Amino acid sequence: MTRLGKLFGVLLAIAACALPSAVLAQQAGDSANAQAERRIAQPGNNAPVWRDVKSGEANYTGIPGRETGVLIQEPLKFPGQSAFATAGEAWRNFRNGPLMFYGGWVLIIAALGVLAFYLVKGALKLKEKPTGRLIERFNTLERIAHWCVAISFVILALSGLTILFGKFVLLPVIGYTLFAWLTALAKNLHNFIGPFFVLSLLLMFVVYVKDNFWSAGDGRWIVKAGGLLTGEHVPSGRFNFGEKGWFWIGVVLLGIVMSVTGLILLFPNFDQLRTTMQQANVFHIIGAVALITLSFGHIYLGTIGVEGAYQGMRAGFVDETWAKEHHELWYRDVKSGKVAAKSGGSAAGAPQTQH
Repeated sequence: MTRLGKLFGVLLAIAACALPSAVLAQQAGDSANAQAERRIAQPGNNAPVWRDVKSGEANYTGIPGRETGVLIQEPLKFPGQSAFATAGEAWRNFRNGPLMFYGGWVLIIAALGVLAFYLVKGALKLKEKPTGRLIERFNTLERIAHWCVAISFVILALSGLTILFGKFVLLPVIGYTLFAWLTALAKNLHNFIGPFFVLSLLLMFVVYVKDNFWSAGDGRWIVKAGGLLTGEHVPSGRFNFGEKGWFWIGVVLLGIVMSVTGLILLFPNFDQLRTTMQQANVFHIIGAVALITLSFGHIYLGTIGVEGAYQGMRAGFVDETWAKEHHELWYRDVKSGKVAAKSGGSAAGAPQTQH
């Protein structure tokens, strides 16, 4: 009995191991037979096949890779969507739906707000006459860093907006041929200018970070909102708190978001998952809308919004009157010799002496 009992136990164990495989084989056979019968009874009905494809489960493929065995992603529901769809379709609906709708309105409202402010307040003019004596505000390296970021940003913004909104805004107006050419150009500009923008941001951070920390006068500037609404003179250092906010939020924080997500999208050969690419695209669009929105105010104040601001970044020199009225604390440091800055005796801005 003992030997028979042991033999019976071994046979039972073998049967227990073989049973799941037999069941799976039977299920696979039944599924194949059911599909074969369905092709005869219901020609063209491939619903079971597509259910398997959309399950998100990995199948066999001869191509190596993390997701090469998954033809279509598993069902997923993005925020604001009432039903589940495959992850790719859910991402597409979210991108072409809430992201475009709310992002578009944010950009429009911001642009109209800047325009309204200009029409009501007008450009901020100098209260006193220029002296003709010039002070260097930005050296050559600082201007190179700024213009590299500025020019690449404008190209990326225009090309990105074309890619995001072009199908719904430009295509009905300019037609398929011109739109196809324009979007192909936008895509290539976006892809090749992107890495240059990342490097320019790094240079800009290194060059400007030393003057963008909290300093005396920032607290009062916040309370008075820089005198932007009242016209009140609020002394500030080389950069006021508004400019520092743009540096830390726009250049640093949003710059990191745009750089990281942009590189993820630009180099899929790093073998990241499709879900990672979709999430990166969502954050890239949100970051782009936020960055472009903030840039409206910065570009406005740096060009037509403040008299003399653009000349300072273009040539590097500003009049002493401008320096005193806009950055009085920095002006005092320069005149006292606490801060080194070149000065010029004419409006041409030629450096003559060194403080």
